[in-house]
Amino acid sequence: MAALDLLGRRWTLRILWELRLGPLGPRELRSRCDSMSPSVLYQRLKDLRQAGLVGQDESERYRLTPLGLALGEAIEPLNRWSATWAAEWDGERDAGRRRGE
Repeated sequence: MAALDLLGRRWTLRILWELRLGPLGPRELRSRCDSMSPSVLYQRLKDLRQAGLVGQDESERYRLTPLGLALGEAIEPLNRWSATWAAEWDGERDAGRRRGE
């Protein structure tokens, strides 16, 4: 339940998603997260650091820890499912529009 609580907080998964390809400084991370407020960004980063999912490299950029990378691998099936769902959803919406719904 603690993991679900952490991951369910607004912006948490987005931060993890943006860090999946490598370290980012706070400004770049914030801009990739639709310019979320700095206070929320730093609170989420604090939460993720305390949970052991995010750390900082020698140039103070944020990066996923090995545990954070493992979480990414664990939720990859959800990413694949969401791509399938999105494609089906878009197809159903397009079909509904053609029918005038």
